[in-house]
Amino acid sequence: MRVNDLLLMAARAMFRHRLRAGMMMLATSIGIVSVLLLTALAEAGRLFVTGEFRVLGTELIIVQPGNPGASGSNPFGFMGETPRDLTFRDVKAARRVPGVASAAPMMVGRLPVSYGGRERETLVLGSSHEYAQIRKLEMKTGAFFPRMDMERISPVCAVGEKIVSELYRSRPAMGTWLRLGESRCRVVGIIADSGQSISINTGEIVVAPVGFMATVYNTEALTHIMVEARSREAVPAVIDELTQRLIEQHYGMHDFVTITQDAVLSVFDGIFNAITAALAGIAGISLIVAGILIMNVMLVAVSQRTSEIGLYMAIGAARRQIVRLFVSEAAILAVMGSACGLIAGYLLIWMAQQAFPSLIIRPPWWAVAAALATAAGSGLIFGVLPARKAARMDPVQALRERM
Repeated sequence: MRVNDLLLMAARAMFRHRLRAGMMMLATSIGIVSVLLLTALAEAGRLFVTGEFRVLGTELIIVQPGNPGASGSNPFGFMGETPRDLTFRDVKAARRVPGVASAAPMMVGRLPVSYGGRERETLVLGSSHEYAQIRKLEMKTGAFFPRMDMERISPVCAVGEKIVSELYRSRPAMGTWLRLGESRCRVVGIIADSGQSISINTGEIVVAPVGFMATVYNTEALTHIMVEARSREAVPAVIDELTQRLIEQHYGMHDFVTITQDAVLSVFDGIFNAITAALAGIAGISLIVAGILIMNVMLVAVSQRTSEIGLYMAIGAARRQIVRLFVSEAAILAVMGSACGLIAGYLLIWMAQQAFPSLIIRPPWWAVAAALATAAGSGLIFGVLPARKAARMDPVQALRERM
């Protein structure tokens, strides 16, 4: 029996039993769609998180207080108690390290900000002029506060665009005095809203000189230090030299942690890859279930097509040809179901992409390949049992049932 004849007979059998074939194709399609959607969402989460860190540049190094490897330490150092504080002296030492382009002290907290009777709570950062360079902040109006000694108490600030629109409405903000908690500072610049990065929305922050914020927060302890190397290749050497100098600053104690963007990205990549693989495995179970459904339906089909099988065998069809016929039907159903699932899955992904244009929603190639391989494999494997049952029929007994 030629391959064309085999496929033609299988297609005719499916066309005669359209409802049954449609149900089996639907089961496979649902499995394919599940794999595509779940892995695409997990991949979108991974790309979003890694994109948040790449905005800062590949040369960024974050120094946070705390013992390296201590359990329960905050990986970003934005909050929480620590055994020893980072100080202005540590920032000055970091700036003297060869290969360092700039270093910015950071004090991070939330304070109520108010003007003209309107008030809201927001993130208030104490830093230096270098922070604008490291974060590549764009100013909508005015300028970031100038370079100054870190100990200098200068009550000026740069305010995010959204904060200005909420508190000032249509009034001009430049040169006005903005209240931060119990203190006041003069607005010298408005930061353009460039979106969110690492949970910090540039349109909803207030940045003031770290010396002034030390009086507001009543502490000289820094939350962390942001260090920018001159190039990505210089990062390892900068970390080594920076570590040695800070150990000297801390009287021989290594009580701080240096975090690079690449290290953080590798951690998140590992986490999201594991989540994606787990979701793909969970969704892949539906493809195995679809294969079992194909097997059960085809077992019923064998009993319903007993006379047809007997006629084939009576006119000389070999057992292996009967097996090939039923396996071909299962394979065609799996392939057609996979094709429909791919079309439906990518259509839903396209709709999700239109609804959330800021995200990159796409399934990884290995998930698509694994889904198709699982669908085809389950269709073939679970199609073998009904095929073998049909091939073992006695032709005389099968034809007798026709009479």
